[in-house]
Amino acid sequence: MNVHSKPSTDAKAAMSPEEWQARVDLAAVYRLCAKNGWDDLIYNHCSMRVPGEPDMFLMKQHELLWTEVTASNLRKVNMNDDLDEKSGVNRPGFTLHGGVLKGRADVNCAVHVHTETGMALAGMRDGLKMVSQQALRFYQRVGYHPYEGITEDFSERERILTHLGQNRALILNNHGLLTVGKNAREAFILMKYLMSAATIQLQMESTGREVIEIPPATCEKVAAQYQSHDAGRGAADWPAYLRLLDSIDPSYRT
Repeated sequence: MNVHSKPSTDAKAAMSPEEWQARVDLAAVYRLCAKNGWDDLIYNHCSMRVPGEPDMFLMKQHELLWTEVTASNLRKVNMNDDLDEKSGVNRPGFTLHGGVLKGRADVNCAVHVHTETGMALAGMRDGLKMVSQQALRFYQRVGYHPYEGITEDFSERERILTHLGQNRALILNNHGLLTVGKNAREAFILMKYLMSAATIQLQMESTGREVIEIPPATCEKVAAQYQSHDAGRGAADWPAYLRLLDSIDPSYRT
């Protein structure tokens, strides 16, 4: 299939409107991540649970660039299967995302990146520090997973889930960053702020000067404010992100 071709009427008609919207939203997440420079050619992944089919999820075809992802060329796979590149999906990506979605019924979308900034933070023993407003979304809401190698072994799923817990994000030590959300907007926005928090922290620490850490009571107050914000007026930014993509290249919708 030509990755830039329009979906056939039959292909779109064969799925529910809810699944098609989920596909459009996930394709948008891939494109937005790429626009921010978080992609790694064909590697790393974003995923979305298929509405009405809790064991099924969407992820990109292994060989595609993030900028080539469209609603129709996303792969629909069963998280309980044992898949690799012969099935058209990346094995480590399938292992990680399938495990997270299988173990967290409240999560419908996940974003995982290997940016240099994210990996720099992931390699620091103290992890994410509460030194910026951006970091406060993750106060007592981020887990840490020790490095075990490339995530090809299904046995690692259980340990990843244990370390993710009920958090909004996971820092995979010496590896990268993962954010999870109830929808595409939440998973993307959390990654945007986690990347921003990492950049600010690294810039502060590079000066060698003493940083101001925000008191715990204030951290919890702001973290709760952000959760309320993200569940309310904050959602108004997702249509704006889609308009931004439409002005650049609307082919993600096809």
